[in-house]
Amino acid sequence: MTAELVRGQNHPLPQTRLEIRVSAGRPVVAGATLGDEHGAVRGAEWVAHPGSPQLPGLEVSRQAAADHRLAVDLEAVPETVHRVSVLLALPVGVGGPVSFASLAAPFVAVTSLDGSEVASYTITGLDAESAVVALELYRRQGAWKVRAVGQGYAGGLAEMLTDQGLPHGRELASTILDAVAGGLARSVAAPPPRTTDSDRVRTNAGALPGPEGTQQPAAAPEPPPQQRSVSEDGPVNYAHPRRQTTAPPSPPPAAPPAQPGQAAQPGQAAQPVAGDASGWSMDERLYNQVWGMFEDLARTMAAYRSAVDFAESRLEQELDKALSDPRNRIGNAGTNAREQARAKCDGLIAQAREVLERDIAQLTAESQVVEPALPLAYARWDSPLWTAYELPMEIPMALRVGDLHLPERPELIIPMLVRLPLERGMWVDSGRAASEAALLMDQAQLKRLAMDTAVAQAARLLAVYPAGEFTVHVIDPAGAAASSLAPLVQSGVLDEPPATGAGGVAAVLAKLTQRVDLVQMAVRGGAADALPSGVDTAEQLLIVNDFPHGFDDRALTQLRYLADEGPSVGVHLLMVADREDASAYGPLLDPLWRSLLRITPIPDDHLADPWVGHAWTYEPLLTPPGSRLLVDVLGQVASARRAWRH
Repeated sequence: MTAELVRGQNHPLPQTRLEIRVSAGRPVVAGATLGDEHGAVRGAEWVAHPGSPQLPGLEVSRQAAADHRLAVDLEAVPETVHRVSVLLALPVGVGGPVSFASLAAPFVAVTSLDGSEVASYTITGLDAESAVVALELYRRQGAWKVRAVGQGYAGGLAEMLTDQGLPHGRELASTILDAVAGGLARSVAAPPPRTTDSDRVRTNAGALPGPEGTQQPAAAPEPPPQQRSVSEDGPVNYAHPRRQTTAPPSPPPAAPPAQPGQAAQPGQAAQPVAGDASGWSMDERLYNQVWGMFEDLARTMAAYRSAVDFAESRLEQELDKALSDPRNRIGNAGTNAREQARAKCDGLIAQAREVLERDIAQLTAESQVVEPALPLAYARWDSPLWTAYELPMEIPMALRVGDLHLPERPELIIPMLVRLPLERGMWVDSGRAASEAALLMDQAQLKRLAMDTAVAQAARLLAVYPAGEFTVHVIDPAGAAASSLAPLVQSGVLDEPPATGAGGVAAVLAKLTQRVDLVQMAVRGGAADALPSGVDTAEQLLIVNDFPHGFDDRALTQLRYLADEGPSVGVHLLMVADREDASAYGPLLDPLWRSLLRITPIPDDHLADPWVGHAWTYEPLLTPPGSRLLVDVLGQVASARRAWRH
């Protein structure tokens, strides 16, 4: 039986090897402190946090996330430790909530290694607090217990650490939050709450973002009450779409494999089916299913890695214990003890691998069914849908911008989908210092490949929007990317040639900045119909090559303004740059880099999932060498744009 604790209540812990699971609905920072017999934290070395996630017997997440798994081995903590406090805090300076009052009550559970809950605690009653001591594990008369604490701090992480006795709590809090900001900048954002299809489809090119940045449809049918989105003032359902029980409006189609949908025999997994998730359309069900696969693989691998770490840590402890007895250092007794310890470790790892292989097999089967069923916007370039391309009539829910995989199973590919309209711009990293693979490449070759990647992303965006709904601008100050930009230029999808020189840079930035200002004023004043006739109301994408070359201080200010204010009114950035080139500006451009989703022109393990923070290898989407697919698709887009204008 799970003990459902209330504030101040305690419960004995039946074992010392545990997991602490946190679910907060929105990204939070999770950490832990070690306390002595008086509860005092003796120094920064007794604090586990994203910048320093491991302590003896304790491991926490390396970044802010909506869900966390903290690993605890109470036998491995130092003997001077009598208390382990679990801390939660909201990240600051990233545009998220400033207090727990705007979030659903965080849920914390202490579980055994097999996932069964020992005790749980829902932290209620929080208001202006932005940090909270969730619970504590404490030693009492040789046994360990858990207590629900729920002590909140309006002063945030700094106040909480100071209250725990750390003399430099504020400095440590600043270090932790800086590490978290860096982690959020590389994180793949979790899918936002579901909206109806009518909220995603513009019925004409004149539709504009509403006051909250949502699209204004001509007529939006009410969703059923159980599926209706709620306002920021009301409760939010953070359940994963795959876990919802509400049935979709229509049943998903059958899967291609033999006897799809057949009921599973006892002890066997069900046959995977494409679209096996809730949603208002097949595209939405597939989108939710892909995210479900992403989450399942992340958690499956986290459980396997945790089990292996546990087995190896216990092996080290048992070997140290055996060798600490002088009688075991010679003779058969020591040999037998070491062999038994290694056999036990091998057995635990074998069990974990068996579970991993079972889960991977199921996810692989699901991937083989889902990939062929993906719509155009979610499909790879080698999909038959792109060969038989036709311009869409509606804006899709999301766009595939690459593939993700983990090092243990590189063959299991998860599509990386981002919502449309884009919620953040992208930065294609052309720096050689970004990774070892990039370091081995020629600088000119890497920059060419980075620009090819940017053009491929722009082409996909143009191709999945209806005619007249998406416009691309290009800034190429030195004209160095002419060969990469040839498909965009020669097809005629650009309204103007790529801007070059200081004058060209200034003109494009001034035009887009003015558009942002005009649309913002129109939206705020409720006069969207009063926009000047020359304002392009389509979504705008600005490709910037070789940044910051060719940018003066005024241009830098305008670019940062577009990055901050543009997405809410349909202006997005796609930058191709080496961050090392901007180092002369110091921290001035850090907010700009953090606002963009970093992608790479070659495979690189820089992205993290929002659940457990694994380092995922990102692979860009490029058309096969020598293929005319990009030219053919852009040619059809250009023809449709010309027909739409006439």
